[in-house]
This record gives sequence, structure tokens and C-alpha cells, in this order.
Amino acid sequence: MELTEAILTRRSVRKFTDYSVTDTEITEMIEAARWAPSWANTQVWEFVVVRDKALIEQVTGTYVDKNPATRCSLGASALIVACAKTGVSGCYGGKDVTKLPNWFMFDLGMAVQNLCLKAHELGLGTVVVGLMNHEACRKVLSVPDGYEVVCVLPVGKPFAAAKTGPPRKEPENFVHLNTFGTPR
Repeated sequence: MELTEAILTRRSVRKFTDYSVTDTEITEMIEAARWAPSWANTQVWEFVVVRDKALIEQVTGTYVDKNPATRCSLGASALIVACAKTGVSGCYGGKDVTKLPNWFMFDLGMAVQNLCLKAHELGLGTVVVGLMNHEACRKVLSVPDGYEVVCVLPVGKPFAAAKTGPPRKEPENFVHLNTFGTPR
């Protein structure tokens, strides 16, 4: 699959078949995430691959009530929990040096996007789940202090073909030339 096609056709998937995602597929997704850029090449990401059904239920149990990703997470053969080491990305000596704290969110976001695009290329679906009790999930998975659980990615074979995505803003509505507010 060509990159532009992957970007334009990837969708959030919330219903999976009973296909069991293979270890090889998981490895390929993690490999794609591994090559994401990061602040000073800190590579602060950590991924917990959850295959045990009881643990999948516990992780999903940390989701906020009525989270639309609950059903697909419970039906997934794997969850990939994206975590990040804190106090490194965007930091010097453990202190934030950027105006925006938690730079690890940017780094991890790029790694997660790589992972999701690779899953799509493999014919798999994902959805990024963040509506949850992050601290409770951290405890379920024994994530140590100094790390944050950021999101959960249920992975599976999509139950149905992807539909056309929602409309997007036209570039003239968000691209500026030289100064904010000057049309390109």
C-alpha cells in the first residue's frame, strides 16, 4: 500500500472479526512505531501487548462508562497499550524546557500513528482509546512510576470494509502564509 493511500483510507475500527492477530503482525506494527522520530532521539515510548483475555477485560474495565471502544476492545485478540517515560522528552535534567509540558505526548503520537498505519497496511484495524482511567490502567499492567499510560489500541481484522471518512476542512481554512491570518 502506498503511503498516501494508507493516510487517506485508514479509519478507526470499532468492530472486529474473530481473527487472531499474529505475533508477526504485532512485531511489524511495533517495528513501525520504533522508527518514529522523537525529541533528541529519546524514544520514550513503551508498549504493553496484552493478549491474556482476563487482562484485556481488566484494561477495558478502566475505560469510562459508555466508551464506544469498549465492545471492540473486549473482542480484540490483542490490545497494545502505549506508555511513555516521563521527564525525558522535552526536558533537560528532568525539567521541562519547552513551553508545552509533556512533550512525550508528541513523540508517542508519532509512534502510535506509525503503528496504526502499519496495521492498516497489514489489513488490520485499530482505534486510539484515551477515554479511560489512566491511573487504574497503569496499576492493572504494573506500569512503574515515571511512566504514563497514554492510550490503548485494540487491534483486529475489521468486520466490515471501511467507509469514506468524514469531511475535512479545506487547507485554506487552516493554512496561513508567513503570518497567522494571511491566506496562502
